[in-house]
Amino acid sequence: MILQNSFRTALDEGKPTMGTHFLFAEPDIAEMIGDTGFFDYAEFVGEYSTFDMSMLYHLARAAQCGNLPLMIKLDQEGQGFWAQAALGAGFKSVLFTDVRTPEDVEMCHRAVAPDQPGIHGFMGVKLRRPALMSYDTEQYAVDLNSIVKVIMIEKSVTVDNIDSVLDRARTLQFDMTQWGPADFGFSKGPGGMTGDKLREYEELVIKKSIEFNVPPRIEIGEVEQAKRYIDLGVRHFCIGWDRFIFRQAIGRLGSGLRKALETV
Repeated sequence: MILQNSFRTALDEGKPTMGTHFLFAEPDIAEMIGDTGFFDYAEFVGEYSTFDMSMLYHLARAAQCGNLPLMIKLDQEGQGFWAQAALGAGFKSVLFTDVRTPEDVEMCHRAVAPDQPGIHGFMGVKLRRPALMSYDTEQYAVDLNSIVKVIMIEKSVTVDNIDSVLDRARTLQFDMTQWGPADFGFSKGPGGMTGDKLREYEELVIKKSIEFNVPPRIEIGEVEQAKRYIDLGVRHFCIGWDRFIFRQAIGRLGSGLRKALETV
């Protein structure tokens, strides 16, 4: 059974979207996120986690129980292989990292787009989950064309060439950009970059993404952080990381009980 890409539907209808991150390679997490009914998708941050092809299948099936499309964020090495593996498992979106040039955008596109005339993709028919039942290649192509494609803007060189990168992303129908402040600051060299100067670059990326009609998505940790970005024209967000939520919650519980025991 192919899960319809409701994330794609929301974007096509011009709706704002929101997701949340999870780093634990545990199918229950994906199912629980879906069961809340609040999120348009969940992003499995594979770049910072551990997984294999079997685990991708388990994550996608569990998310499907909650009618939740999944995005995967991948490390720059091997993105083509793992992007195709994730789509074969049933993921509905890919966040490509470390894009630096228009040629990198083209490489990301080829990895997940169907190998058909005029599309210039490299993705053929693979007998994984979206094609288990038959060789209905028409429906298979529809599913591939519904994949939500997102690129990270997180390198100094990328921002230096932002117009050409976004122009290529628009031509190849990428759906969103994602600002990466930590990597961007790191790529500036020793000492990195923080504070108001970093915010200037962030706002430039947001402005340029809107200008080129490749809408920006922003990652936030708390609801209150959204207002500033909404005022800048952002309509797509990914909020919270399961690892950090767990760390904060377990720290609060541990600290509270330790203080209570000190009175005994």
